[in-house]
Amino acid sequence: MTVGIGTGGGSPAPSDEELAEYEQERPARRLRPVLDLVIAVWCAIVSIGVLVQVFFPLPQGTQFYLVIFLAAVLPITLLCYRGWKVPAFLNPFKNRSHDDPGITDWILAVAAFAVCVYPLFDFDGYLERRQAPTTLDLVVGTLLLVLLLEACRRTTGWVLPVFSLLFIAYAYYGGFLPYTWSLAHQGFNFDAIIAQFTMGTAGFYGTPLAVAASYIVLFTIYGAVLDYSGAGKFFIDLSFAAFKRSRTAPGRTVTLAGFLLGSVSGSGTATAVSLGTVSWPILRRAGYPPEPAGGMLAASGIGAILSPPTLGAAAFIIAEFLQVSYLTVLGYAVIPTILYYLGILLAIEIDARRHGTSSAETSTDSALRLLLRFGYHFLSLFVIIGFMAVDVPPFKAVVYAVIIQFGLSFLDREHRLTAPRLYKALAQGTRSVLPVAATCATAGVIVAVTTQTGLGLNLAEIIVTAARGLTDNHTVVLILTVVLSAFAVLILGLAVPVTASFIIAAVIIAPALVQLGVTQPEAYMFIFYYAVLSEVSPPTALAAVATSAITGGKVMPTMWQAWKYTLPAFLVPFAFVLTDNGAHLLGQGSFIGMVWTLAVSMLAVAALAVVTGGWIVTAAGWLERLVCVPAALLLLYLAPVTITAGICLLLVAVVINLVRRQRSMNADPTPPPRSEAGPKEGPVT
Repeated sequence: MTVGIGTGGGSPAPSDEELAEYEQERPARRLRPVLDLVIAVWCAIVSIGVLVQVFFPLPQGTQFYLVIFLAAVLPITLLCYRGWKVPAFLNPFKNRSHDDPGITDWILAVAAFAVCVYPLFDFDGYLERRQAPTTLDLVVGTLLLVLLLEACRRTTGWVLPVFSLLFIAYAYYGGFLPYTWSLAHQGFNFDAIIAQFTMGTAGFYGTPLAVAASYIVLFTIYGAVLDYSGAGKFFIDLSFAAFKRSRTAPGRTVTLAGFLLGSVSGSGTATAVSLGTVSWPILRRAGYPPEPAGGMLAASGIGAILSPPTLGAAAFIIAEFLQVSYLTVLGYAVIPTILYYLGILLAIEIDARRHGTSSAETSTDSALRLLLRFGYHFLSLFVIIGFMAVDVPPFKAVVYAVIIQFGLSFLDREHRLTAPRLYKALAQGTRSVLPVAATCATAGVIVAVTTQTGLGLNLAEIIVTAARGLTDNHTVVLILTVVLSAFAVLILGLAVPVTASFIIAAVIIAPALVQLGVTQPEAYMFIFYYAVLSEVSPPTALAAVATSAITGGKVMPTMWQAWKYTLPAFLVPFAFVLTDNGAHLLGQGSFIGMVWTLAVSMLAVAALAVVTGGWIVTAAGWLERLVCVPAALLLLYLAPVTITAGICLLLVAVVINLVRRQRSMNADPTPPPRSEAGPKEGPVT
């Protein structure tokens, strides 16, 4: 979900087209002012309706609300996003400066509205006909399926629609498979499939769309209000002011700004691009080469959707799947977030020494002055966490935060949310959720087929049986399954957005992990992390591609630099699914156990930083880096014996590096003077 950082806050930001170019989400149309105004007004009305229904829910129930929500967003999705290229005579409204929808788009939008509101005229009767739908029910349901697939194709590309069609084919033809096959099922005719999609609670109006309509849209509205009230600009200014005198200040600034901006954006790639447009000139002045700078920006942007207090859209789906509070999911992410940013900060310290970076002075006020003047922007974030801590549902907590942020905006004359600015923020909130809503509604096809046919359990059985065919050792079977699952989620995430890849993996891969003894929170969080990390994974690494375009660096080296910064995030999830003490990493168990696990994992992250960065107290040779590989892996296994062995190996690497430094000093006792910006030795802090 992308809110468009800086559009209201005044900070420089790329256009929506530039952001979407590097995400799986496709760029929206450039509409002529009149049509853009009409759609913006409609989106603002939808936002108001979403906010109101939080406190005044519809008496007909959740599914009735979801039908209305889809009727409100699906038509404008088809109007705002490009479809097929059509001949000019079919689009007389198209001109060079604007990209208005053509006649075909208007027909699809009207049809979408008609088929979405069709159930509302006799909603109770419509649901009662689920076992015996009428011909009109089936025609309308089929049209809705086609329109959703088209909306999803327009917003995210072909992959999810193709996946959905394959699942539909499996639901229909699975009954013709030999009954001895694990994937065989009783078979369903087309009527039953369409009825499940449109009249059941596991299809278009299932958990994914419910999360989008009840949680995600509220957070995109909150993010837009936060941004238009000047929070985006404040977060960037505060980050630059906090570290502006340190030699590692530019890197630390990027990291902090990425963390803060993530609460506004909710999109890793969008955060990286928005942050890069502001910070790349400063990184360049400080002495960072383009590729390390691009990798740092990508890693900092992705961290935004791995970190509390907002996480990404998939976190809400985790809460729904596990039937736990959103605050519980935030608790799962705290320790992994600490380890993630520790890895980035250690890599920054090492790069500062290797590249000889210097501080880059900025013209911002002091951090204290900024906090005293604009620190109230943090209040609404604390309100969300505070309300959820006392068991207020997150959808109510975020509405309270919107109201509070609206009031606080009047403390800043430049960014106060007057009627025009508030209208723009509300419109942007709904516009930001259009691709997510299309994705979630379409993903309901996969959830429905999996539920209807038992595909999830069948695939889990196949995966586990295949692994056990190689060995009878349970630990080895679990390791093989986890490694294959990680690769599967990464590959899936290369082609579809994080939310879609998580949903698909959750219904297909999670049951296999659970069958092998992994708890559901561990399985879902493992999948969540790898779905997010696909954005910095070669060969596509969309976040790295985006930042390389900003820094002018080569794409593949930038990808590997991003991988270097995010390496701990790739390995830590293995710890909480493969080890007995891994649950402590998700904030489960005793407090002492969590503290001890965090301390050991921090040592493992430090060892990984040596492996990728090549620095301890001085430049590390191949021997120290080689020794730190098993040290990190042993530490992450979190067993007493492996922890002891890992610490011993890490100490060996430190001793070797100290000896290396002493020999270097003895060989050249009077080194030439170094400039202030040159590389400096010393322990990484």
